[in-house]
Amino acid sequence: MRVVCSFLALICLASAVQGAESYDIVIYGGTSAAFSAAVQARRMGKSVIILEPREHVGGLTVSGLGSTDSGNKAAIGGVAREFYQRIKQHYDESSAWRQESAKGYSRYRPEDDAMWTFEPHVAEGIVRDMLKDAGVVVVTGEFLDRAQGAEMQGQRLVSLTMQSGRKVAGKVFIDATYEGDLLAAVGVSFTVGRESNAMYGETLNGVQVGHARSHQFVKPVDGYIVPGDPKSGLLPGIGTDPGVDGEADTRVQAYNFRICMTDNKENQVPFAKPANYNEQEFELLLRNFEAGDMRLPLAIGMMPNRKTDVNNNHAVSTDFIGRNYDFPTASDAERVRIEQEHATYVKGLFWTLANHPRVPEEIRGTVSRWGWAKDEFIDNEHFPYWMYVREGRRMVSSYVQTELDCRRTRTTPHSVGLGSYNMDSHNCQRHLDEHGHVRNEGDVQVSPRGPYMISYEAIVPKKEECHNLLVPVCLSSSHIAYGSIRMEPVFMILGQSSATAACMAIDNNLAVQDVSYDALRERLLADKQVLDIPENSVAPTGIDPSKLPGIVIDNDQAKLQGDWPSSASISGFVGKDYIHDANAGQGEKSVTYSLKGVKPGNYEIRVCFTPQANRASNTLVVVQYAMGSSEVRVDQRRKPTLEYGFVSLGKFRVNGTDAEAVVISNAGANGHVIADAVQLLPVK
Repeated sequence: MRVVCSFLALICLASAVQGAESYDIVIYGGTSAAFSAAVQARRMGKSVIILEPREHVGGLTVSGLGSTDSGNKAAIGGVAREFYQRIKQHYDESSAWRQESAKGYSRYRPEDDAMWTFEPHVAEGIVRDMLKDAGVVVVTGEFLDRAQGAEMQGQRLVSLTMQSGRKVAGKVFIDATYEGDLLAAVGVSFTVGRESNAMYGETLNGVQVGHARSHQFVKPVDGYIVPGDPKSGLLPGIGTDPGVDGEADTRVQAYNFRICMTDNKENQVPFAKPANYNEQEFELLLRNFEAGDMRLPLAIGMMPNRKTDVNNNHAVSTDFIGRNYDFPTASDAERVRIEQEHATYVKGLFWTLANHPRVPEEIRGTVSRWGWAKDEFIDNEHFPYWMYVREGRRMVSSYVQTELDCRRTRTTPHSVGLGSYNMDSHNCQRHLDEHGHVRNEGDVQVSPRGPYMISYEAIVPKKEECHNLLVPVCLSSSHIAYGSIRMEPVFMILGQSSATAACMAIDNNLAVQDVSYDALRERLLADKQVLDIPENSVAPTGIDPSKLPGIVIDNDQAKLQGDWPSSASISGFVGKDYIHDANAGQGEKSVTYSLKGVKPGNYEIRVCFTPQANRASNTLVVVQYAMGSSEVRVDQRRKPTLEYGFVSLGKFRVNGTDAEAVVISNAGANGHVIADAVQLLPVK
């Protein structure tokens, strides 16, 4: 009864805060979560305001991230799916296709109910229309006074004061920022950076030097200002002490901008050299080309009307690695400086790739075909409004989402939505290896192999810290679990669930922690949210290597030469995944399984792989053993004949020395090369 009475007192207080506007629900931050939360709150009859520091609302969804990181689309319902359905309805109109035809765009499928790729201005128009139709009050250009602007009465937030002096009172508040600014201003517990694996019983958290495979240097590149001279100092953004694998640190995964460009000359603005261009920032890029890495360092996803969503790719790309560590907790002025540095770097990168004489001619020719899209971001020099803040603060509440939830190895209580995307961390740092060559560290891309639940307890603070705040973006999660959760559709899902809980807390005079989950679940399902894992949506898990006979060396214990992306899309693999050469860099990539320390004896040596028509039929496997070496060509298109998907390479004498190994190479391969596990079975 005391809780009810105090909440009633708060409601009265919120309406009487001197000089304040008053709303049922106050949302700070104009991300995709804010949009869905506000629409849901209005549909439930509540007054709501969005306060956003920038001049636009919608976050990355309206700012270049048009290639939706959707994961399993069956996991997306409610307001989120309605948004993507409206995208589809827009492109159903022939007038939407101005620079190409609908038939010419492969991702437009007339029979689908929703569409997951789009132009930025189309997304912003739909967000604006849905907010207007719902009657949401949207105020832009308002920054929270983070030092003194969160007025508390006990454990309840009463009002927010902006730096302009504007004061807004509310009954329940939602922190929808990418940075977690409101939760921090209120005094809610949070963390920044990576936890240790040991903290939550995870395997993919913390420093990841040993697993640094993707978006990696594949050629030796010197990191000193004067090559070979340590006294000259390091090039920008490179460190010397990466830390210990699995241990915690405060580094943050890299940010970038998602770039909308076009190859349509009539709708194109050329890439210009930034006024404060610093060529040294691109020395690593240029040296990487000169070392022989001829890959285009851009992931170009095609959007409608000959536009793109460009993301980071390979060793040196749009991610400004190591330059964002201070951003999550920085002052507003400091954030402006950091964001400007990121923007200058990305703009300079595109100019460099298109124009610099040290860039290979083929790369220059490819990039110079493109330019900024003239009809996008027209009030921001055709450059995205929002930087991609992949991770800011993360709340620490009574329940923390972890890798265990993503893998469904523990029961997640009180589902308020599903995630399904890869556990995806971008690189967190650059460092020198023992040879003085540059390496990236922090990239993790591991599939959860299906949807998983997100707990209500992860989007509300500890009750002793605040009774009327919900956090759908910077929720309570470990770094690696957040790498999967941090997708725009999931933020929309959690925004809607947060608003639903906020409305029920108001209606029943409760703290948000005391909202009945049964009642919340009933309303969420009625509003078409997806809370349970859909039938047949979880892929089979890998074969446990510890349960196989003999000695098993999995791919995560091997030494890699070149870029070997991880996958788990084809079942029948050993361990957590298998790796592949992406059918690229023929003759430049290998996977070495060391036999050092193996008990001396005679062994049958086997390798396993998941067969597919696109695999190489002539994968080269070399066994380096006590008596010499043996080359075997393996047909990875044909189903392996031995148990657990293995094929035999033969019988060999192994002494367990440094020189002995099994090496899988893509030399001369006529398709994708797969590397999974090596098995040694003792023979007489």
